Amino acid sequence: MSSNVNSDGPLDRAFAILDFVATQLKAVTAADIAKNLDLPLPTAHRLISNLESRGLLQRAAGTKRFVVGNNLVVLAGKTIGSAFRTARRHAVLQNVSAEIGEQCEIGIVRNNAVVYVDSVRVKPPQGLQFDPGHSAPLYCTSTGKIYMSMLPVKPREKLVRCLKMEQHTDRTITDPDSLLAVLEETRREGWARTNEEFVRGVVGCAVPILAPGGTLIACLGVSVPVARVSFEELQSFREPLGRAAKLLSETILQTSSDFAEEDPAKRKTETAKKCNNCP
Repeated sequence: MSSNVNSDGPLDRAFAILDFVATQLKAVTAADIAKNLDLPLPTAHRLISNLESRGLLQRAAGTKRFVVGNNLVVLAGKTIGSAFRTARRHAVLQNVSAEIGEQCEIGIVRNNAVVYVDSVRVKPPQGLQFDPGHSAPLYCTSTGKIYMSMLPVKPREKLVRCLKMEQHTDRTITDPDSLLAVLEETRREGWARTNEEFVRGVVGCAVPILAPGGTLIACLGVSVPVARVSFEELQSFREPLGRAAKLLSETILQTSSDFAEEDPAKRKTETAKKCNNCP
């Protein structure tokens, strides 16, 4: 299906190309891009070359087809992280953490690893703590399981079989077939749990934070010492985490500025200073 670019500006066309490539389930050719965006093939080639040189697109290994580039993936991760680091969304995290009485964290996937962009702790640290900037493997974290479970079947299997899976504890799942079975269950259930798979003595669970169209934005999770909460008892966290994730989904794409809510007095003072400096 053709998706006409509404503007002739090169920036509009470049963004349209990035959007098209990012929404495809497989690598695409320049001809595919030109056809679907109603672009002249030479124009498509020129724009693709510029995007490729900046690392926003890259060629799929051994082919002339294109996928999103590493620089675009990194930028997307930073953008999502920045979107969650606001007073309103941090308050949602604080509220759910207070409700369940455990540390909660928001995690995204970047470069085949889970990166945590915000966290709230309500009790003294015990065991594993996922603080902002901390990273963890995909295959032994709840967030990583959700991310992989939402991939189409073939890309999911390819990723699992390409991952280097280390044995962090005696419960770490390192067999690809076993992990694929867990991911299929995760996809059906709509949430994920880990049972001392990354750090001995720590269990956890996570739920997806989705965009309105169903695209995975991030995950909301909890990590807790098994001495305090058993693996089976994680079920009690699912409902409050789900409610908080829904609220985050509703607020993350709102266009209103958090700046207007954070400190009105400070904004008023800064506005006055600007006016006093006007010629």
